[in-house]
Amino acid sequence: MKTRDKIIYTSLELFNEHGERNITTNHIAAHLGISPGNLYYHFRNKEDIIRSIFALYHDHLESGFQPYEGEPISIELLISYFDAMFYAMWEFRFMYANLTDILSRDEELKKLYLAAQKQVLTRSSQILIKLNQDGVLSIEPDEIIPLTETMKMIVSFWIGYKQIHSIDTSITKTSLYEGLLRLLMIAKAYSTPESRATFVRLEQHYRKLAASPTAASA
Repeated sequence: MKTRDKIIYTSLELFNEHGERNITTNHIAAHLGISPGNLYYHFRNKEDIIRSIFALYHDHLESGFQPYEGEPISIELLISYFDAMFYAMWEFRFMYANLTDILSRDEELKKLYLAAQKQVLTRSSQILIKLNQDGVLSIEPDEIIPLTETMKMIVSFWIGYKQIHSIDTSITKTSLYEGLLRLLMIAKAYSTPESRATFVRLEQHYRKLAASPTAASA
């Protein structure tokens, strides 16, 4: 792995483990065993590193939330969408935990974030429209955008909500699965009689994952 990529992935690991505000470029360089000057050769500052991490985040959003075409509805397809939500929340949890602060410090990143979220909203709405057309969900057309925004809001601010309402502010996979189950609860409320059993199975699947010892200690 090239030094630049090592810096990006090490920073992501440290930000997730210790919180972005607690990690400096000196911490990152020391963890990698390189000089601060070597780090600055690749990145001007910490904000520059965060933008590169955001590029990874954006790539995941691009690949994980594409509307499906030409394939039958299956529980595996629905799991792929919910897994993509979970992956974003877990792998980039430092961003969700400190989103407002991070964006307030970097106007360029905020513009990139807003553009990416606009694309996610569009693609997610298209997914809901297709699920509606295929009889998986029953949603009034004028409710699709608000429903999409509500689900996106839960993903974006679930970590902050949990940290504010808990003595223990650590982020575990279990706590993120709890957020995913809230999304499933909303989706199930719009399920059709034919698809309701599928959403019940999805809930059982993610409840099992949330209850696993590895998720609780992650």
